[in-house]
Amino acid sequence: MRFSYAYQGLVVFFRSEHNSLLYFISTISVGIISLLKGVTKNETIALVLVIGLVWVSELFNTAIENLADMICLETDARIKIIKDIAAAAVLLSAITALITGLLIFIPKF
Repeated sequence: MRFSYAYQGLVVFFRSEHNSLLYFISTISVGIISLLKGVTKNETIALVLVIGLVWVSELFNTAIENLADMICLETDARIKIIKDIAAAAVLLSAITALITGLLIFIPKF
């Protein structure tokens, strides 16, 4: 596997997706809070997994949206369904991450 292609994908993602900055700030914030609040090894593993899940979901969503836009330039109900389902995957991963974060951090405050 050539890592330069993956790197280019990340560059395009960060340049084109507004949410990428929000995810980056959230990731750094969770890391800082984890250090300050003494998160355990198992809690850290859970946080890394759900944060990774959100990032991967958003990357796939972005890829699907770009591919759909390339395939069909007009408004198409089927393309809308595909995009909505991909966006729903991001939403569910973000909800999962939020719940995991709340379960870990609420008792620490």
